[in-house]
Amino acid sequence: MQPDLLFTRTANPLWYFSYLLRKRRKNLLEYKQMKELQLILRTKSVETYFQPLVALNTGNTVGYEVFNRPVASSLFPTTETFYDFVGQTDLIFSLENTFREISLSRFSKCVQLQPSEKAALLFLNVHPHILMDPHYRTGETLKMLKGHGFSPEQIIFEISEKAAIENYSHFENILTNYRSQGFRIALDDAGSGYNSLKTLVYLKPEFLKLDKTVIQNIDQDQTKQQLVKLLLNFSNESNTHLIAEGIEREEELLYLKQHGIHIGQGYALGKPKQELVKGVMR
Repeated sequence: MQPDLLFTRTANPLWYFSYLLRKRRKNLLEYKQMKELQLILRTKSVETYFQPLVALNTGNTVGYEVFNRPVASSLFPTTETFYDFVGQTDLIFSLENTFREISLSRFSKCVQLQPSEKAALLFLNVHPHILMDPHYRTGETLKMLKGHGFSPEQIIFEISEKAAIENYSHFENILTNYRSQGFRIALDDAGSGYNSLKTLVYLKPEFLKLDKTVIQNIDQDQTKQQLVKLLLNFSNESNTHLIAEGIEREEELLYLKQHGIHIGQGYALGKPKQELVKGVMR
């Protein structure tokens, strides 16, 4: 027992009892959440949604970002609660593998209903640590793709700028391996973290996704406009596709379209749906 807790136990037994009660409740909650997580993995009881990404110069839908969400419950009232808990467990690799298979399987079923979307891009959110998992590097994802009739050129791995990358040089080498197989990389949440420039230099993403906080009210904010212009110049010179995500207002969409942003994503173009619904430019 820690010395400070031992002292508190003697000097203030009521506080110590309250501390033990809170700890017990926390442990009980985590136990129940773990059981719920294991059940979700075993039964694959998640809902899958696809949100369109639209080329702003043509209005054509170029692909979809996939989201897997557990059904809301008292243990996981929000999607954020669920993923925050998963990140603290040793089941994150199992979950990523299961959800990746779910995403490809359900995308395949949607394409069967809409053959015109056979060549659409699929954006998969992946944590950097997962890409370093041996199963990824030994071709597990390629096997899944072949089983569903897709090519690696259709798959875009989305890596959040907010995620911690401990060794950039090593991670760069890993990404080179994936690119040699045909996969491409998108840097998500650009502009929201502290390592934007470093991440851009090492990851060399084919797609750069601007964080929604940068896009919100961009038509009224000169500072955001200047930042986006700089990133657009970089994207044009480095053969990178610039994606504006979180577009919710028509004014934002109009500004981004007029200033040459390549691709848009957000409620103003199309909400996440459980079937493939092309985005609409108004």
